[in-house]
Parts: sequence; C-alpha cells; structure tokens
Amino acid sequence: MILIAQGPNPADSWRRVLPNDVPVVLGRGAPEWSAAWELFLARRHAELTARGGKLKVRKLAGAANPVFHAGRPTDHFELVPGGSFVIGRTTFTFADARTPVSPSDDRPLLDMRTVAHHELDRLAFRDAPHRLDVLSKLPEVISSATDDNDLFNRLVDMLLAGIRRADAVAIVSLPPDADTRMKLLHWDRRLSGEGDFEPSKRLVRAAVAEQNQTVLHVWGATPQGASIEDPFTLQGRFDWAFCTPVSGDACPGWGLYVAGRFNGAAASTLLAPWESNELRDDVKFTELVGNILGSLRQVQVMRERQGVFRRFFSPGVMNVLSGGDAPRALEPREADVTVLFCDLRGFSRKVEEAGDRLLEVLNRVSAALGLMTQNILSNRGAIADFLGDAAMGFWGWPLEQPGKVEHACRAALGIRAAFEAVGRDSAHPLYGFRVGIGIASGRAVAGSIGTPEQAKVTVFGPVVNLSSRLQDMTKLLRVPILIDELTADAVREKLPRDVGRVRRMAKVRPYGLDTPLVVAELIPPATLPGAEPDEGALSDADLIAYDNALDAFLAGDWTAAYKHLHRVPPDDRGKDVLTEFILKNNRTPPPNWDGVIPLGSKG
Repeated sequence: MILIAQGPNPADSWRRVLPNDVPVVLGRGAPEWSAAWELFLARRHAELTARGGKLKVRKLAGAANPVFHAGRPTDHFELVPGGSFVIGRTTFTFADARTPVSPSDDRPLLDMRTVAHHELDRLAFRDAPHRLDVLSKLPEVISSATDDNDLFNRLVDMLLAGIRRADAVAIVSLPPDADTRMKLLHWDRRLSGEGDFEPSKRLVRAAVAEQNQTVLHVWGATPQGASIEDPFTLQGRFDWAFCTPVSGDACPGWGLYVAGRFNGAAASTLLAPWESNELRDDVKFTELVGNILGSLRQVQVMRERQGVFRRFFSPGVMNVLSGGDAPRALEPREADVTVLFCDLRGFSRKVEEAGDRLLEVLNRVSAALGLMTQNILSNRGAIADFLGDAAMGFWGWPLEQPGKVEHACRAALGIRAAFEAVGRDSAHPLYGFRVGIGIASGRAVAGSIGTPEQAKVTVFGPVVNLSSRLQDMTKLLRVPILIDELTADAVREKLPRDVGRVRRMAKVRPYGLDTPLVVAELIPPATLPGAEPDEGALSDADLIAYDNALDAFLAGDWTAAYKHLHRVPPDDRGKDVLTEFILKNNRTPPPNWDGVIPLGSKG
C-alpha cells in the first residue's frame, strides 16, 4: 500500500510505501513523511496505520490545523484504496501499489490536481453577475425538465453558457459498483461542426469513483508521431479538462465534465495556485451546479417515492394512507380546511449579501423550511407545497379535524417562537431571518392533483389565496401573524388563552380587491407557562385598550381612538397603522367614513 501526496504545484508531490500494521506519523518532524511545501502541516499531525487493505487516520492532539475528509474536518476516519484526505492545500491519497496503472497518454500530463471541497470557499467569483445569473436558472431547469434526457440537454446548455472558456461539456455516469465502463449521458460542443469527443476515462474514474472531488488534468503538447485517437485525452485535441462529481443517491455516479483548449493562454496559468488560476471560477461554478443539482434532484426523486409522504403528513394522516386504499384516500374532494402560509423574510437580501456563497444560503433556507415543516407536522398538519422560501400547510384533510384551527394556530405560534429564539443568537445560521404568517379557514378542494406520471398533494381555492394575502399583509400591518375573521372566531371559542390570544387589528381593503376584510393578529400569551414575563408582550389590559381604540376608530370618533392608542405600549408596532392613518387625515375621518383602511400594495 502507498500514500501519494500532491500539493498545489505539480512539483509538490511524492509517493511513499506504507508499512503494514506499523503506525507512521505524518508531519514535519519525520523527514520521510513530511511535505516541505505544506505550511499547515504540524510537526506531528496525524497517525497513519495500514492494515488489511485499509488505512486508519487519526489526527494527533498537537495539530492545530484540521484534517479534511469528504469535505469535512474529521479527527478519526478510515480509507479504502482511492480514498483521500486534505491538510492545508495538500491532498494525500491512499492507493494499492498492486493496482495496474492505466496506459500512458501519448501526451504528457502536466498537472493532475484534486480540488478539495473547501479549497475554493474563500475565493470570490471574478465574474459574479454572469455566474449568478446563470445559476439562478438552475432550479427551473431541473424542475421543468420533462425527463432525464431533457434535463441533460438543459444542463449541458446551461454549463456552456456559464463557462465561457469551455469548448465541450458532458454529463457522464460511472456508478461505484460498476466495472470500468463509463456512460456518456449527454454531451455538446460549442462549435457543433468539430465532431465527436470522448471524455477521459482515467479522469472520470479519478473524480467520481476514487476521489469524490473535482479532479483537473492539464496535458502538454502532443509528441511527434502520437496517435490522435489516444484513449484518455479527447478527440479534437483538448488541452485541459476537469470532472466534478454530483453527490446524492438520485445522481448515482454522475459527473460534470468540462474541457477546453489553451487558445493562446500559457499552460502555466492553469498550473498556478487557485488565487491566480485561470480555471478557478469555472471549477467553483461547476461545483455549485453539481451541489445544487444533487440536492434538488434528490428532493425531486424522493417526491416520486411513496415514502415521501412522511415528509408531508403527520403520523395520524400517514396511518390513514398506509392502512387502506391510499390512492382512494388521496382523491381530490371538497373539505373545510384551515390553511397556513408562512414566508421567510430577508431571503432576497441574504442572497445579495452572500455573493459567491449561494450554497450556504440554500442550506440556511432549507433549515428555515425545516423549522416551519416541523411545527406544521407536529401539530397534525399536512405540507401542501414549498414555494421558494415559503411553506404552505393545511388541516382538515384527508381526515376531518374539529380542532383544525387550534392546531394551525399552535403551529404558527411555534414557528414564531422558534424564529424569535434564533433571532437572539447571532451565531445561529438563521440569525437575521424573520417570518410572516397568514392563516385562513374555509372551503377548499384538497387531494392529489396532477397527472398519473407526476402529481402532488395540495389544496386550492379562495381560502388559499386569502391565507397568502394575509401573509403579505403582515408586512403592511407590521405584525408576525394575521388571521381571518372566521379563524379569529374559532380561536376565541376554542384556543386556551395560555396558548394564544387574538387582537382585532383593523378593517382593510386589500390591494386589488373590492370586499373589505376584518383581520386579526394571533399573539402568544403574556407569560408562557413556567417562563419569566416577556417585557415586550402585550398584557390583557393593552389588548382591551387597543380594542376600545379600534371601536372608536370604526365609529369615527378619532379623538377617543387616539387617546386609547396612547394607552398601548409605544413599542407595539401593530398600533402604527391606525395611528398613522389618523394623523395622515389630520385626525378627521374622511367623508362617508365606513371604517375601512385601503391598503395601497400587496406588501
């Protein structure tokens, strides 16, 4: 068994034979097991033990810098031949010396570089607007593809658009349990008249089957008399190529293969450290595409499996679906439902601020949607849909739920409390995010909607639109949760006051609608059981003062309304709408006053 070290430059490398069953220490203190070029390598950094065809790696206590394995800092792990780990900018690969080496290319290989998952994180795109514009289209490319062939066509077109120096792009497949055969799923060239090409099998195998990381090959000039049909470079005389694996069970053995020519650029620019490497943006862009593709494709495939229902239904609903005729139970039908629409605030701003860290933002949004989903499912609801950075849940189907309003309100208050808690922790991934929630009750059609080939369980009808409108209005009325009049009546009757309370907010005419609505705010109790009083919480006396103010406001007695509003704490933003409307009209109701506040936008 051998260990191969490869640093940031082609000359920074060595191969060492590992003794069997005898630990060796990797570090600057051992000349044979040092890497003089690696500044982040400690004197005694890691203990390596080859035993039974595997390599055990243990980071030593005195090593300050991490050991990365599979993209994560890890202190203990085990490798099989072909596996690797990274310290600083050096990749260490475990290999079997008895494994036959592929025949040499006719062209010399100037550089064979493995790109660690963390290596490009700190480097910003040099052409960010163009890259981000192309990346923004990826979710639509994946979701709108009619089948895999259509998806492959769209992905290749997108990669060619995003990687301007690429002359050819391919999507390849090399499943881990397969033999040496590689499948070319789809390919295209920027100039279609230049003929076919064949990806390097050695490069694909190194990236997809052995390293599970991006691998870059840079080839030198073709020796005189060399065959143009060599098996590892590409037909068409490409000078460089890299392959990025796509992670996830939904993309087994997939790799994104990109190739091009020097086109007058010196080969040294492709052999430089990543800070000045000509290909760094292309590799980073392709890795982002691979990560997002793997994540979204995984969700897409899971939705096609029956087990996906557990992510959308509470255990009680799952018992109904699994205990009988599931297709019949999922048939669309009318039902009295309560719908909750929850939207993430601050998402667009976070995307703009993230720049080249889009995957980090995607993971944070996934965590936020997880908080919403957890509260909906734990309160006996069903997930109807995810709409970008929003989630929609509903109650009342496929089982009738007499307590559907109570369950929906508990879920909404749970979501609000969860986001308020993380908002107090600046180190939390969701710090800085807020939510707006709308809840409405009424008649709707719920069930499995779509075609036999592709369907989803959802709910539609006016009540869905109303819950979405209420969510939008939380921005204008400056409160976290708004509910319609029907839901508010049920809350007053059935929801214990130590769980939640209702405040009538106003009578409003939403933008684009003719019919006014009486909207209310759902708020937590002044003091939660077993907790200290919340200084910002409205007391019952505060709610009475606001209710008196609203009655006077609706009746046109704005002098009395203004006095009552002054009895509500000044930091309550919910009273601002009445206060500002009174002041805007010089404390005098308009002619023919009907108590309705027109809302000038959707939010």
